[in-house]
Amino acid sequence: MPTCQNCESFVTTQYAKVFTPPSEEEPRVCPHCPDKLRDGATVREARSTRNG
Repeated sequence: MPTCQNCESFVTTQYAKVFTPPSEEEPRVCPHCPDKLRDGATVREARSTRNG
């Protein structure tokens, strides 16, 4: 089962397939990470809250 490298939450196989770079085995950040987001090839702190 794929897990997020940041918060260790479970992510679906489809999510991992779409959002994991070819050189990685698991996503670096997931929708459950409230303070992080993907920014190109890196992960950064969110500039604002992600409270939909």
